[in-house]
Amino acid sequence: MAKLSQSMNLSQTLRMTPQLQQAIKLLQMSRLEMETQVRKELDENPILEEAQELKEEDLQRTKEAADTVETPAESQDQDPQKHDEFEWESYLENQQKPPQQNFGGNEEIMNYENVISTTESLYDHLLWQAKMNGFNEEEMVQAEILINYIDDDGYITTPLEEIAATESTTKEELEGTLKFIHEFDPPGVGARNLQECLLIQAKFLEEDTNDLVHLIAHHIKDLEKKNYEGIAKAMGRDIREIAEMCKIIYSMDPKPGRAYAPADTQYVTPDVYVYKVGDDYMVSLNEDGLPRLKISNFYKNMLKQSGNEKTQEYIQEKLRSAVWLIKSIHQRQRTIYKVTDSIVKHQRDFFDKGAAFIKPMVLRDIAADIGMHESTVSRVTTAKYVHTPQGIFELKYFFNSGINTTDGESLASESVKLKIKELIAKEDPKSPYSDQQIVELLLKDGIEIARRTVAKYRDVLKILPSSRRKKIF
Repeated sequence: MAKLSQSMNLSQTLRMTPQLQQAIKLLQMSRLEMETQVRKELDENPILEEAQELKEEDLQRTKEAADTVETPAESQDQDPQKHDEFEWESYLENQQKPPQQNFGGNEEIMNYENVISTTESLYDHLLWQAKMNGFNEEEMVQAEILINYIDDDGYITTPLEEIAATESTTKEELEGTLKFIHEFDPPGVGARNLQECLLIQAKFLEEDTNDLVHLIAHHIKDLEKKNYEGIAKAMGRDIREIAEMCKIIYSMDPKPGRAYAPADTQYVTPDVYVYKVGDDYMVSLNEDGLPRLKISNFYKNMLKQSGNEKTQEYIQEKLRSAVWLIKSIHQRQRTIYKVTDSIVKHQRDFFDKGAAFIKPMVLRDIAADIGMHESTVSRVTTAKYVHTPQGIFELKYFFNSGINTTDGESLASESVKLKIKELIAKEDPKSPYSDQQIVELLLKDGIEIARRTVAKYRDVLKILPSSRRKKIF
């Protein structure tokens, strides 16, 4: 006879509510994206209204509306779905204080989960694939060299012989590694000309038949002119067959790298300002242009007066959504303020003296200081900008790894990039510094750095290799 028994297990699960998703998205958004989203919410949610100033009577109305939404205790017991999900009182109390006076606490109101929101560059995408490809150390060196020479369109336009001579390697070694890079995403990347790019993509599409390969290899000019009759005659094929093959080729991307190209230049409006007042720095949020939201008094009265159950449910739902949006915006601004204030404390030398004096700093440093998760700091520093006495910078700019110096100190990678930029700016254009020469010059200043790191920083700075910087006249 089977024995029946009961057991109870305690487990923790992640509940990603739509409201939390909205809060995370707001935190990740740029200023322009958030303003657009708020305008959209104003159009779609009749409970929300825009106010120039949130006056005391508006706050009281919001509080009364929020109290109206809460279900009586006995009704909550019967219907768990109607439990109040928000900290109405806490939110309203916070809203009655000037935001910047309330940003000093260490609590993190919203549990922002690990959500990544970044735009990956072509260089980063290729380097990640190289690291995942199982290359040995020497092959990895060759792969990094080649990736550094791939332009924004996805091509290697510098001859391999020239790259080999500049980078102290051999053409044969580069060719051996280039075969593997031709298998990377996006298809066609690493090609040296249009024909090679299309042939690589044909292989990816499994369309590399003899006729298609022959067409690409020998009739590229006619292909560009759509001279189907000329191609058909030269290949001895029916024009309809040629047209079908050309359709396949036209579906390919002649510039595979452009999917990862940086977006067009956009003018930046700072999210936050840092001013110097006497010997101290003050942090001030930029609230200009951001709609100030309040709860509609009209719908609050309707909620009290309407006896229609469906109408009440609709207003309650929209009211919850509205208050959560206001709370999410407040939390976003609060987090930006706290992160910026902490950055100012950690990077005082930068604010006093400039970019050359920026210190190594990682997400953990700020997260530990303000009592928030590293993922939250990561999200709030992306696509958010600060106006400082040294210029406008993305908050992400202040986070950088350290590089050891010969005297045992640690120098920020941003400072090293600046030194590389200065060295190249002062070089003789007829005899530019190779990456190895830059390594040796930095070592004289006490900075130990590998040649491939110099190449990586040079690429980040959009500085061409020495062979392409050289000027004859």
